[in-house]
Amino acid sequence: MIANDEDDDHILALYNRDGHWGAIAKSNFAGLRFREPIYRTLHELVMSYFEQFYNVERKKTLRSYTVPLNLKAFDKFNWMTSDEQLERIGERLDEIQKVRILTRRMIAGLSLVDERSYQAGLLGANKAGLYKPARKSQ
Repeated sequence: MIANDEDDDHILALYNRDGHWGAIAKSNFAGLRFREPIYRTLHELVMSYFEQFYNVERKKTLRSYTVPLNLKAFDKFNWMTSDEQLERIGERLDEIQKVRILTRRMIAGLSLVDERSYQAGLLGANKAGLYKPARKSQ
């Protein structure tokens, strides 16, 4: 899982082919989907999502990711055929180790996503399903 506090979390289904990582993902943003198994490390794979990982305010929001979660432990709950147990998986993802990828200084120096990239990323998006960060009181 790729997580932050100003955007939706994104769940990746990871796979490894010949020692290289790839991912399958579903997202409202065009750039946050499938990755070919060409990445030598999980960190390298996660970083391939960085530039396309932004919210509706055009802020780049990728901050951390969790270590992989093996879903075999959840097979007894029939998670593949029943949505009822997906909350249990979500809770476990919240509990496991997160790997931070940016320092506070790096975060402070991030630029907003340019308008053309923003519009391209939203091509075909379901606008009703977009995460909208809570407005901070002044």
